[in-house]
Amino acid sequence: MQKERKKEYLKDVLWIVFGTAFMAVSTNFFFEPAHMVPGGFTGLAMMIQHLTAKIWQGGIPVWLGNIILNVPLILISIKTRGWKFMSRTFVAAMTFSFWLFAFPVRDLVPSDPVVTAIIGGALMGFGLGLVFQGKATTGGTDTLAALLQRLMPHVSVARILPVLDAIIILLSCWIFGLRISMYAVISVFLSGIIADYVIGGFRNAKFAYIFSTEHQKISQAILHDLNRGVTQLQAKGLYSGDDRPVLICAVARRQIVDLKELVAYYDPNAFFVVTDAQEIRGEGFLEYTNEEL
Repeated sequence: MQKERKKEYLKDVLWIVFGTAFMAVSTNFFFEPAHMVPGGFTGLAMMIQHLTAKIWQGGIPVWLGNIILNVPLILISIKTRGWKFMSRTFVAAMTFSFWLFAFPVRDLVPSDPVVTAIIGGALMGFGLGLVFQGKATTGGTDTLAALLQRLMPHVSVARILPVLDAIIILLSCWIFGLRISMYAVISVFLSGIIADYVIGGFRNAKFAYIFSTEHQKISQAILHDLNRGVTQLQAKGLYSGDDRPVLICAVARRQIVDLKELVAYYDPNAFFVVTDAQEIRGEGFLEYTNEEL
């Protein structure tokens, strides 16, 4: 078991290494030359570099600013949450800073903020998704939000994090101007979408609720034709007062058309609800890792 966990940890580190490399490419080749702040501590480090450039030539490099901002927070988090919990985040933060140092700063698309926002955001999101696959974050506002949440337990991290990123974007408006900061908002939005897809979206599934009087025929067809499991729940319509069964099932994205056709074949009047399931684990879908087990 110990050997398997080490293999799992090394695999996670590889995800982190490749992910932070993509993030550094997006920063050094797109965001930094355009002064487009991608949020988080990376954006804060870019603003610190710009402000300190008035003191000495070049200012504090982004890679160094990223370390200066992250290390104290990570050390505090290690003390409060433990090394095991924060080790991957520490590795991610340091690896990201290394790549920022190793890659030169080059403006690949000068004077084109639209392309910068799209390509930079996509690369940043792809890199973030790989880092998340390695069960880590790059520190920054994620770590700060978690620490602040300990001081404000009634407020979730999910609510604190957007506020912190919004503050950084607003500061960038004052330093770099409103126009380029608006493009930065686009890149942040895009990177979030891409990161979600990398984590589970390309493999995500659909979750269906089926209300039908032909529930027996439909359930059998799902079991045998689609080779998917289906669960029947008993519900009651509050308007009619009638008891009615509800079928729920999870299918791969490519099977949703087959499921729609199947339901329509047996009951054209069926009430059919389909929702996105970002991640489903278990037989027929994603398998659990050794650490999760």
